[in-house]
Amino acid sequence: MLWRAIRGEQLDGHKFRRQQTIGAYIVDFISLDAKLIVELDGGQHADAVDYDAKRDTWLESEGFRVLRFWNNDVMENLEGVLMTIAAALSPPPQPSSPARGTPVGPRCCAATLPQPLDGEGDKLTATPEVEGRTT
Repeated sequence: MLWRAIRGEQLDGHKFRRQQTIGAYIVDFISLDAKLIVELDGGQHADAVDYDAKRDTWLESEGFRVLRFWNNDVMENLEGVLMTIAAALSPPPQPSSPARGTPVGPRCCAATLPQPLDGEGDKLTATPEVEGRTT
């Protein structure tokens, strides 16, 4: 079920491979461009916790991220599994650097300005104060 949902660049344009060898291990699914591995675990993995941890540690040392799902998660909540994978494929938000001369710290936060009530005009009468200056 999962393979049908992620193959052919169906998930955010990322190509996945199935049963790919990485070092001494064979991973279930991998997106090489995103360096993301998706593993499906059946009941036998409940007894292989130490092995899986060692395996994941090695894969992560090679720069991969590893997501693990139980088989029944895929069978019962495929949409949730796909959402989790899609979120992991998305690059983390980059903190924006302030524009040159923009103050940083608590005083740079945007002021909450009042909104006009009942269509009363488009102009605001109050202006926020920044660094002792009015804007």
